[in-house]
Amino acid sequence: MTHPHHPTHHLLDLAPLTAAHFAAIERQVASLLSTEQDVVITQGEALLPLEGCIRGGARPGSTALNVVTGPYGQTFGNWLRDSGANVVDLEVPFHAAVSAAQVAQALDAGPEIDFVSLVHAEAATGNTNPVAEIGEVVRAHGALFMLDAVASVGAEPLLPDVWGVDLCVIGAQKAMGGPAGVSAVSVSERAWARFAANPAAPRRSYLSLLDWKERWIDGGRRVLPHAPAQLEMLALQACMERIDAEGMDAVMSRHASAAAATRAGASALGGGLEPYVYEARDAAPVATTLRVPAGADASALVARALAADPSLPLIAGGGALAKEMLRVNHYGADATRDVVASSLAALGAALAETGATVDLEAARRAVTAARH
Repeated sequence: MTHPHHPTHHLLDLAPLTAAHFAAIERQVASLLSTEQDVVITQGEALLPLEGCIRGGARPGSTALNVVTGPYGQTFGNWLRDSGANVVDLEVPFHAAVSAAQVAQALDAGPEIDFVSLVHAEAATGNTNPVAEIGEVVRAHGALFMLDAVASVGAEPLLPDVWGVDLCVIGAQKAMGGPAGVSAVSVSERAWARFAANPAAPRRSYLSLLDWKERWIDGGRRVLPHAPAQLEMLALQACMERIDAEGMDAVMSRHASAAAATRAGASALGGGLEPYVYEARDAAPVATTLRVPAGADASALVARALAADPSLPLIAGGGALAKEMLRVNHYGADATRDVVASSLAALGAALAETGATVDLEAARRAVTAARH
């Protein structure tokens, strides 16, 4: 039984979140994205608005270009096919980024393409894509442009209005250092029109962005359609206030520094550890992926490093990459050179135990000296 004066009791005893408070948090998100578009805060993690965007924006008989630079692109392709769209997958190696020229080529080859889905940064593979240039190409073609910016927001510039992004989905749990259970999407006028004209778009459904427009936005944001996820909403507000206090440029700079330090430190460490994403310009500031030496097992290496310090933001690659690749998740509070130095020291010690030759001191110096 929780004592009435115990602090956790107050978390369960909050007055309901008002519509005005909810709308104020939406305005903070719009400001974070420098967008004039409508922002909808969705009450679930980012797969909720991503699926809502795809099921509203794609329709039976339409054609979508799905850019695959990691596992999330594969998920989007499945939803697009499920929505009845014809899907053109543009796949690039996971150790690189897609170029605007490759997107332009795919669009030229498919004049009927009317929807483009892209992941800005893929934390799972450690790459990031040049959205500004891609947006220009997509807008010239006339397609609707959906961007998954969950892993990029807060770690690198994100300007949906300037880049011509019609649907920009974010989550707070990575670089923003916020809660995982709430997400948001900015929706352009073109996107609203596409949803409204699509008889297959979800309506009277938790996946429906149109419901939010009709019941929330068009009504002047006076009555919430359902009870919001209150703790997550308050945590989202707190995280945006923290970003405001630090300054968005400072937050992004911290992530860029951590990424540069990880690449430089891993290369100096030796022992066969090397950046998984070949070119530094294609590497995401949110997380750095590293290829382990031939014969080593990334999962075993990470387990050994974490046994020494369980707080380090290290994880083995997912699925097929679990043996060959690991990643340093230097995002949010972990986007510091100290965390990077500790992570590489632990990986270096784990590699040394397998008989590899490593230079811990050279890695430490490279982390300190790295510039982004």
